[in-house]
Amino acid sequence: MTKKQKHTLYRIVISAVLFVVCTVLKHSGVMGSAEIFVPYLFLVPYLIVGFPVLKKAVINISHGQVFDENFLMCLATIGALCIGEFAEAVFVMLFYQIGDLFESIAVGKSRGSISQLMDICPEYVNIERDGKIEQIDPEEASVGDIIVIKPGEKVPLDARIIEGTSSLNTTALTGESLPLDVAVGDSVINGCININGLLKAEVTKEYSDSTMSKILELVENSAENKAPTENFITKFARYYTPIVVIAAVVLAFVPPFVIGGELTDWVMRALNFLVVSCPCALVISVPLSYFSGIGCASRNGILIKGSNFLESMAKAKTVVFDKTGTLTKGSFFVTEIYPVGMDEDQLIEITALAESYSNHPISLSIRNACKGNIDTSRIEKAEEISGHGVKAVIDGKTVCAGNERMMKEAGCEYEKFGGVGTIIHTSVDEKYAGYIVISDRVKDDSAEAIASLKANGITNTVILSGDKEAAAKKIADEIGIDTVYAELLPGDKVSRLEDIIKEGEGSTVFVGDGINDAPSLTRADVGIAMGALGSDAAIEAADIVLMDDKPSKISVVLKIARKTHSIVQQNIVFALTVKILVLVLSALGMSNMWEAVFADVGVSVIAILNSMRAQRL
Repeated sequence: MTKKQKHTLYRIVISAVLFVVCTVLKHSGVMGSAEIFVPYLFLVPYLIVGFPVLKKAVINISHGQVFDENFLMCLATIGALCIGEFAEAVFVMLFYQIGDLFESIAVGKSRGSISQLMDICPEYVNIERDGKIEQIDPEEASVGDIIVIKPGEKVPLDARIIEGTSSLNTTALTGESLPLDVAVGDSVINGCININGLLKAEVTKEYSDSTMSKILELVENSAENKAPTENFITKFARYYTPIVVIAAVVLAFVPPFVIGGELTDWVMRALNFLVVSCPCALVISVPLSYFSGIGCASRNGILIKGSNFLESMAKAKTVVFDKTGTLTKGSFFVTEIYPVGMDEDQLIEITALAESYSNHPISLSIRNACKGNIDTSRIEKAEEISGHGVKAVIDGKTVCAGNERMMKEAGCEYEKFGGVGTIIHTSVDEKYAGYIVISDRVKDDSAEAIASLKANGITNTVILSGDKEAAAKKIADEIGIDTVYAELLPGDKVSRLEDIIKEGEGSTVFVGDGINDAPSLTRADVGIAMGALGSDAAIEAADIVLMDDKPSKISVVLKIARKTHSIVQQNIVFALTVKILVLVLSALGMSNMWEAVFADVGVSVIAILNSMRAQRL
C-alpha cells in the first residue's frame, strides 16, 4: 500500500469511528439539553474524510473542469448538510472514499504486473577496459565495448557472446520458465538474468536502441491507444455529468411548484439522484479492465500496444499466418543436392558464397552445409533481389541463386522439381549449375495452436507463403490450416490479405515473424509479431508482440482479449441497469440516500472487483 493510500485509509478509519460515536450520541439521549448540537458533530468526520474531495473539486473548478465525480459528491453531500441530513452526508462521503481507495489499490495491482518489466532494467554494466573491470551506467556504454556478465546479474545490454557458456532466465520477457542455454556466438538481450556461467560479450546496440528500451517505450505508450468502448465511455461521461446536474436542479425545484409537495422532499430526491448518477463505475472499471488484460498478457510474455488492439483481437474470426519462422522452425537444412556440370561440393560452395551476405534462414542452411571455409574475398559484388534470390560476382563470374523467377530473370534454362521442399536453383554465367532442396520443420506446438484457435471461435485459418504450393500445402495438412495461398511475392501477400479482410467476418489477424512481414502486419486489423526476443524491428511493426516463437501463445492472446471484452460488457450492463433503476426510484421518491450510495459506490466496487478478474487467464 502506498503512502497516499495509507493516509486515505487512516482518514476513513478515523471518520468511521467518529461517525459511529456521533450516531450513538444522537440516539442514546445521554447529551441531555446539549442534544441539539449533536447533528453538528457529524461535521467533524465529514471534514476529515471529505477534505481531499472538497479540495479536488475546488481545484478542478478553478481550472474550468466543473462537472466531474468530485463536484457531484460535494454538491450532493453539501446539499444534504443544508437540509439537515448530517448522517447521510457523512455516510455518502465515507463510502465514496472507500470506493476511491479500492480503485487506487486495484489500479496499483494492475500496474504492478506491467511495472515488473521496469524492474528488469540493469542499474550498471561491468565493462572491461585495459584488462580491468569497472562499473558504468548502461547508457554510457558504446557498441563494440566488451562487457562481463557475472552469475546472478542481469544482462545489461544487447550483446553477442565472445567467451563462456551459461543459461539465461528469460521469464520476465517471455513468460517461459525453462532457461535458455547460450554459448559463444549467440546473441543475448538486456533484461535476461544470467544464471550460472561467467560471460564476456561484445555490445551490439546502445542502450537507447536496445530491445528492452523498445519494450519499455511500448509499455509506457500502451495507455494512449484506447479501445472504441473506452473512448465512448470517456465522451459519455463528459456530456452525461452536466446533463445529470441540470436534471437534478429541475427535479428539486420544478415539481414542488407544478405538482406540489414539500420542497425539502424534492431536494432530497434530487440529492439522491446526484449520488446515484456519478459515472465512477464506468469511468473506472472499463479502463481498468483493459489495463488488467494488458498486464495479464505482459506476465505471459505478450506485449499489447493498446486496449484498441485487445478489443479488435476479441472480435477476431480469421487468423492469417506467414509460414516460415511462424508455423515452422525456420531452421532449414539441406536434404538433397542435384548438380549439373559440377560435383555436389562445388554446387554447395558456389551457392554458399552467393548467399554469404544474406541472413535469411535458407541462406544460413546452405552455408552450414558447405564443408569448407567460405572465403568471402572471392566475392566482388553481391545483391539480394526481394522475392527472387541473390545475384553475386564470384571469381569474375556472375552467379545467381534463388527460385524459378530468378532463373527466368537470368535467362537460364532450369530443371523442374516435383517433390516437397524449398528449391534453390543456381546458375553461373547464365549456365544452369543445378539445384539444392531445403526442408523446414513444423514447430512442436503449431498443430496444437491451430486446434486451440478453432476451439476458441476462429472460423478461418490461412497460410500466405512465398514457398512452393506443394510445400505450403504439406504444412497446412499437417497442422490443420484451412486455406493456403503459395508462391506469393511480398507485395502479393498484402493484396491477398486485403481480399481476405474484405471477404471475412469480424477482425482479421496476421501473424508473422518480423520486419519481412511488416506490410502485412500493418495492413491487418491486428498484426502479431512472433519470436521478437532480440528483434526490435518486429516490436515496431506489430500491434501485439510475442516475445517467444510459440504459435500457441496466439490462443493465449485470444483468451485474454475475449475475457477482458466480456468483463467490460458485463460492467457496462450491470452499472447502467442498477443506476437507471435507482435513478427512477430516486425521482419517484422510492429510494433513500443509503440505496443511492450503494448504486454509486457499491456498484463501483463490484465493477472494480470484476475488472480485476482480467488479471488472470
